[in-house]
Amino acid sequence: MSHYTRPLNRQDYKTLTLAALGGALEFYDFIIFVFFAAVVGELFFPADIPEWLRQVQTFGIFAAGYLARPLGGIIMAHFGDLVGRKKMFTLSILLMALPTLAIGLLPTYASVGIVAPLLLLLMRILQGAAIGGEVPGAWVFVAEHVPEKE
Repeated sequence: MSHYTRPLNRQDYKTLTLAALGGALEFYDFIIFVFFAAVVGELFFPADIPEWLRQVQTFGIFAAGYLARPLGGIIMAHFGDLVGRKKMFTLSILLMALPTLAIGLLPTYASVGIVAPLLLLLMRILQGAAIGGEVPGAWVFVAEHVPEKE
């Protein structure tokens, strides 16, 4: 018994492209954070602490983003069922973009002291929560828009 599946249309390709682009940009940010960990440590932590401790603190903030992912996934899934997956998918991309911009604009430790690493931590938690909601949301969103067996 054959089962008819429609070919991908323009909207399907647009959905797939946007979902892939959103995911790629989000993971790019995480990669950049690791690549510039030494610079981040110098800018957001006191100069008088040992280099290894700065690196531990920097990677601790990096890890906080990963630890926030499950919470973001739970929250986004819950509200995705209530208000719609597309709205939550869009929100998750926005929740990734705004903290990313904010990280680029954050003052350094030399300017505001302990507030700088705390703000960086908050932004990384928001980014992690956004990815936790975006990735599963993107999978579901794409699965709903692509014909069966495609």
